Amino acid sequence: MGSKLSTRNSKETFKEQLTKICLLKDYANFFHRKDTCGNFSKDHLNATKEQSIIQFIIDCDENEVPVIGDHETQESEGGEVDLHRYLVGCKKNPGHRQFIPVDTFTLKHLPEGLQNNDLYEYIKATADLTVRVDVKMTSLHRPKFYSRTTHPYPFYNMSDTKNLRTGTGRVKYVNKFEVGVTQNGDIGLTDHTKCWCRKCHNSDSPSNIWWEFRVYTATHVVFDEIEASHTTLRFFYDREDSPMICVDKVTVRDVTIEYDICQLKCVTCNNNLGNKLMFIWDHYESIRWKVCKNYKDSRFKHKFNFIVSHPHGCSKQVSVGQWKDKVENGGRTKFTYTTSTCPGSSGAHVYCVGYNDWWSLLIHSGSLKSGLNYSGDGRV
Repeated sequence: MGSKLSTRNSKETFKEQLTKICLLKDYANFFHRKDTCGNFSKDHLNATKEQSIIQFIIDCDENEVPVIGDHETQESEGGEVDLHRYLVGCKKNPGHRQFIPVDTFTLKHLPEGLQNNDLYEYIKATADLTVRVDVKMTSLHRPKFYSRTTHPYPFYNMSDTKNLRTGTGRVKYVNKFEVGVTQNGDIGLTDHTKCWCRKCHNSDSPSNIWWEFRVYTATHVVFDEIEASHTTLRFFYDREDSPMICVDKVTVRDVTIEYDICQLKCVTCNNNLGNKLMFIWDHYESIRWKVCKNYKDSRFKHKFNFIVSHPHGCSKQVSVGQWKDKVENGGRTKFTYTTSTCPGSSGAHVYCVGYNDWWSLLIHSGSLKSGLNYSGDGRV
């Protein structure tokens, strides 16, 4: 059942609603109106504590309280060379025992009752489409606060810094073009007749053949076109000694602050990379419907959840766990979950198995003081 804070047609007691606010939504961190669970600041109390809280719930009505915690973008003053130091010194998940290197992930890492080959192949295909997102510019246009809160928006007023920020993203849709005409793929539209990657843009003989694809990440990782122009994607970073395969021509196709979803449009004329991405995408497409169908009826039983990300900007890891709550927000849904994440995991795709991930676009957004992690808003 979805969790919804509303007074309309609700049979919940005041105590039950307050418990949801305190435990599920980390209420103290959203509005800074209390110090410990249930102790609200004096300047917020218009009458008694209880009356004030009840009035707040009434005021919220059908408008959901935003779930906001700590973002999980990895910052590095020393750039790439310092990322391993952050990994070793991690305080959230010391030792990272709940993370499984993608190149050693096997069927046995899945819970009993879920050790199914289709699900395993689905996770492996997801991992192959997962990329590290590197950003080296901060936009002047980032807001000071999250909407409807006094919770600071990540990296506001930090445009004078050139620190590396890393997050995670996932490829979706891969299309091959020749002289501006689609050869195969899902969405065969382009504004170009030649390859528009950085190499071709500066060349007198740009390639006639190229691949365009989209990458989804969190808005707080890549905020706008300014940041996208300083963004690089690293592919197949499965081990520390993996070869450096990157794409550095990235533009923003769509971005939403409220839902924390950023859609990037990317291009490459690297034949090996383009063909490999298209093969992986086709395989992913062929298996995802099977998995969704197989687990649709048991999704509330298992509540199985997995994430593939780049913790601390280092090599790709798989983490598995369970989703705990569905939080409704204006026709969209975000999930809380136990699945392990770290700085560097922001923007990773969140998979709640049994739901149709084609539309959901659940993006890892951050972590709560309660110990749960949470996604941005998607459709499920």
